[in-house]
Amino acid sequence: QVQLVESGGGLVQAGGSLRLSCAASGRTFSRYAMGWFRQAPGKEREFVAAISWSDGSTYYADSVKGRFTISRDNVKNTVYLEMNSLKPEDTAVYYCAADQRRLGPRMRDYWGQGTQVTVSP
Repeated sequence: QVQLVESGGGLVQAGGSLRLSCAASGRTFSRYAMGWFRQAPGKEREFVAAISWSDGSTYYADSVKGRFTISRDNVKNTVYLEMNSLKPEDTAVYYCAADQRRLGPRMRDYWGQGTQVTVSP
């Protein structure tokens, strides 16, 4: 199995930046696609970004394209989400996900506990 632990959330003003980290342990990290989802109060969980294990291909939700960047370091078993030009509507709990076969909104094998991101106007 895989364990995922997120960090890096916090409070930032609109237009600012944050970098989230997700540390993975357990089975070999390089064999899993990794991604980020988010959930705001009263809203459904939504897909944000994903990165493959095979060739580093990335996939972004339209709402974050051009602002967020996902990357991974297989040596450190860590995936990152660099968030720039943050907007109040980005406020949510951000969850790290891992999946052995899927890349994108349908990833579901493993989940972290989440980290809060709050963007003030």
